[in-house]
Amino acid sequence: MKIALIGATGNIGAKILNEALERGHQVTAIVRDVSKLQKRDGVRSAQCDIADEERLADILLGHDAVIVSVKYNSCNVDHVYAACRQAGVKRVLVVGGAASLEVEPGVMLIDTPGFPEEIKSEAAPAVDALERIRKVDDLDWSYLSPSIIIAPGERTGKFRLGKDELLKDANGDSRISQEDFAVAMLDEVEKPQHIRQRFTVGY
Repeated sequence: MKIALIGATGNIGAKILNEALERGHQVTAIVRDVSKLQKRDGVRSAQCDIADEERLADILLGHDAVIVSVKYNSCNVDHVYAACRQAGVKRVLVVGGAASLEVEPGVMLIDTPGFPEEIKSEAAPAVDALERIRKVDDLDWSYLSPSIIIAPGERTGKFRLGKDELLKDANGDSRISQEDFAVAMLDEVEKPQHIRQRFTVGY
């Protein structure tokens, strides 16, 4: 497939890039600074600020899917959806946050006592991004939330998927490696199971 990856040099974006290449996909890595991208077979680099919808739409032309992996407190991903519409790309997958996951019915993690204030500035815009994409009915979007802890680790390919509820393991921990998060994302690209849905991944 031809996949456009916005934010390919980020921590999670880089893992998604690796996974996509391992699976033999062609990737257009869209970044603000192409000097941060190493040249690799199967990767075409494109420098673009996502606020430039016209240029972004030109880059997205001819792609099968777009994956968005950006910090929500520094940009408005609505620009991406507008560019997708212009380019005729229907499939959009979004790297989301864990703060919007429910710890009990109707109660999001971000609203629980003790949620770190220093994290809220980045978490709140990701919550808002989920609410906004849920109103999009003309694109085939999926929004993938990680577990609370997502860090570099092992690619096991063994994990659980959920919908809106926070996943915890037998020890009560909520975690996923960045590598396995990328596996779940590429699985969804190749065999869509969550069209116009949020889903989550954890051990």
